[in-house]
Amino acid sequence: MWKWLFLGFLLHVSWANADDKLSIYVWSNSMPASTIKAFEARCQCRVEQSYYGDNEELLAKLAAGAKGYDLVFPSTFVLPALIGPNKLLALDKNKLPHSKDILPAFLRVPYDSNNAYHQPFMIGVTLLGYNAEKLKAAGVDPSSWAAIFDPEQLKKIKNKVTVLDSSRELFAAALMYLGKDPNSGKQEDLAAASDVIRKAKPYWAAFNNDSYSRQLANGNIWLAMGNSSDLFQARREVKETKRKFNLEFTAQKEGNEWWMDTVTIMKDAPRPDLAHQFIDFLLEGKTAAAQSKASGGISPVSTAVPFLDPELSQHPVLNPKPQDFAKWTLLRAYDAKERRLLSRYWTGIKVR
Repeated sequence: MWKWLFLGFLLHVSWANADDKLSIYVWSNSMPASTIKAFEARCQCRVEQSYYGDNEELLAKLAAGAKGYDLVFPSTFVLPALIGPNKLLALDKNKLPHSKDILPAFLRVPYDSNNAYHQPFMIGVTLLGYNAEKLKAAGVDPSSWAAIFDPEQLKKIKNKVTVLDSSRELFAAALMYLGKDPNSGKQEDLAAASDVIRKAKPYWAAFNNDSYSRQLANGNIWLAMGNSSDLFQARREVKETKRKFNLEFTAQKEGNEWWMDTVTIMKDAPRPDLAHQFIDFLLEGKTAAAQSKASGGISPVSTAVPFLDPELSQHPVLNPKPQDFAKWTLLRAYDAKERRLLSRYWTGIKVR
């Protein structure tokens, strides 16, 4: 009898543990294994990850009816597309005691100004990463967006360039190159940006969100539009593997997009309790610093600063001066008309 009672107890425990699963839908390469393992050890649960490469992919998956996610990590300008249709759960601030440590600059987000539905996760910059020796030999200056848009520059490095497969970010960069507002949704501005992109496209090797940093680190490409955290990791890999070139990344003189990825709980989250625990865990100083060390992102948490390496704290992009930060733009959310217009131009670019 005791044998069967014991077996029943084990079966009950296995069923209970099977339910202790947190499901997150997160950016590729953004969540270090050490963070996941540390949380799993603390909560005695399992974290299941699925990945996406850009915000459009996230929105498309959710619009198609994807279910079962507890947490998603949208960029700020995507928040209205999730808050409006009531897809997100209002956060219980009583369960997020470490939210008090978020730096004020990252709380003034226009799309959810009271942080009712989101908490900051990681901050970064969209810019250019490059093989320093190859670009110097070619005479291409990576401190300008001309490096990826000017055909005269691109002729020197044809098929050695990749750009992000993200309509919003690529159009924003093209608008900055043209001296226009990267948040413009005017038809004439988007048409001008589309023209710039179409003329540059024949010189690019690919639109690439997922492997550009690896291709850059391997020396297969020489110039990549990407985000600062991916390029930081690629630069670290080049140093650690003692490659015979230097990988660098820099901001552009015309301006850059700074972005903030957030963490949000889905309205139909199976485990909102574990989701709140994970968010608060991410906001702890040591966790946030470890996240930055692993990913190269800028931490939104003040208590992370004492734990940051000089590699992060002394980099001009990863720890920007106020006058440099002032040149960067946080992308706003396009309205439905602007999104349709952008989609039409984007489709025209991709099919040609």
